[in-house]
Amino acid sequence: MEIAVIASDKRKELMTEFCIAYCGILSRHHLCATGITGRYLSEATGLDIEMLLAGSHGGTQQIAARIAYNEIDLLLYFRDTADDNEYSGDQLDLVRMCDKQNIPVATNIATAEALVLALDRGDLDWRMLMRQSDD
Repeated sequence: MEIAVIASDKRKELMTEFCIAYCGILSRHHLCATGITGRYLSEATGLDIEMLLAGSHGGTQQIAARIAYNEIDLLLYFRDTADDNEYSGDQLDLVRMCDKQNIPVATNIATAEALVLALDRGDLDWRMLMRQSDD
């Protein structure tokens, strides 16, 4: 499965802790992340992560393009809930595209845990069928 990871500056530590806890599951999948988040996660977990541009330099748009082409199966997007202005523009478009493509999205640790455990059980295998039908 293709998993995209984005974390705002104030959520990078939480995302890192999450990925450490679920490193065994995540290591069996292809991960891509915005630049700084990817570097944090890779250094902390040893996971092989495709690092895109930093979010503020186009990394979010790179993930959005992959979502638009239905190349992502799961988005983990931990955002700073204290910053109401952050959830606008590119970020809102990202979530809308996930809705359009039926891509599961976790915007908090509780949902991320539920989705990663579902991924481990095979509950998200239907995403592979969705991608194949688009080919």
